[in-house]
Amino acid sequence: LGYKTAHGPAIGPNGPTPERTNFTEVILVDRLREALARINPELPREAVQAAITTITRPEGGTLVEENRRFHAFLTDGVPVEYAGADGRPTHGLAKLFEFDSDKLHLNDWLAVNQFSVAEKLSGKPHPDYRPDVVVFVNGLPLAVIELKNPKDTQATLRKAYGQLDTYKRQMPDLFVWNELLVVSDGQEAKLGTISADWERFARWKTIYGDELA
Repeated sequence: LGYKTAHGPAIGPNGPTPERTNFTEVILVDRLREALARINPELPREAVQAAITTITRPEGGTLVEENRRFHAFLTDGVPVEYAGADGRPTHGLAKLFEFDSDKLHLNDWLAVNQFSVAEKLSGKPHPDYRPDVVVFVNGLPLAVIELKNPKDTQATLRKAYGQLDTYKRQMPDLFVWNELLVVSDGQEAKLGTISADWERFARWKTIYGDELA
């Protein structure tokens, strides 16, 4: 699909190509900053940084409340204030994503496997809590995919959903920016959101988005 790929440990704090300074960081900030600069060429550097500060600073709400707040930024843009050419305060909107079909290449598309995140209580990454695939768009972790072996009769999609549920409890920071959860065993896939229970997870019915499969 044109996504770049990376191995989680490789871009981790101790990896050969680090993109995070510690395991509590779930946003790839350099990618975010570079993408926002491309998408919003009319905004000065300080406005881009102000947008990053706004979306990365929690307001103390629940996970769902923080997620809803971010979703509004994703769809509507982030309000920013900066000094205009005449030195006066100027207000604008920083787009987090380029939705124009002719400009989708301005976005940064990255899929990372085995992306370790620090636990909420211990502050350290748990060896068993590493989502199989985290999909980043412009450095933001918009989707988490949990995969099961189709040859293992015990590894069901329901268990994959349970694993995602554990992730949400143990490392909720990863899901503040989440737009999509996916479980798959290579034969079947289901998708939902962070607030959806198992019954609300829907079958993935399209491959290319043009027609039902």
